[in-house]
Amino acid sequence: MSDRSWARMVDRRGDARGDARRAALLQALDELLREQVLDEINVAEISRRAGVTRSAFYFYFESKAMAVMALMADLYDAASLATEDLVAAEGEPQARIRAVITRLFDSVDATPHAYRALLAARATSATVRDTWDAGLLDLAGDVAAMIAAEREAARAAPGPDAVAIAAVLLDLNNHALERHALGSGPPRADHIEALTAVWVRTIYGAAAPNAANDPGSTP
Repeated sequence: MSDRSWARMVDRRGDARGDARRAALLQALDELLREQVLDEINVAEISRRAGVTRSAFYFYFESKAMAVMALMADLYDAASLATEDLVAAEGEPQARIRAVITRLFDSVDATPHAYRALLAARATSATVRDTWDAGLLDLAGDVAAMIAAEREAARAAPGPDAVAIAAVLLDLNNHALERHALGSGPPRADHIEALTAVWVRTIYGAAAPNAANDPGSTP
């Protein structure tokens, strides 16, 4: 996975996470999103609360929609780390996949107001959609490589193209997280269990191998 790809795409000045003015702008945006929806917030209001000028805002971000993506960089980081754990393919598949999906739900639950703003930004900004899709493509490539490796090792069931499977599974995750953030769909625990079952059965077949019975595992 390309290192910090999300940050490079979102920030006009590259990954400037340590910059105090940028941090102040994102803190102001976060505070405003706890009070209002994204459509009700403007750049002047963000800049005023951060104590900087409008030009300072545009020094870092193309738009408020891109600032929302920067605010949610931690979510992308969490998804990247979770994917790394997933593709390591260590341990029993069902437990590993459940743990990864749970971490994604935890990340959304940590800042649901910001995630809802991200959904709004994605719906209205082509730039945000393109950036989101580019980040998702990174994750899908890693998941596809894991599926291919598991098939090669005879641990996963044969099936459709691994890249297509990875894309569909990640789309399923995204839709589930969206419904969860918006307060619809099944309860969180049921959602996680259902997603886990779909991932396991899609990749490994009706029954995933246990770590103890995995010929590639270390005793």
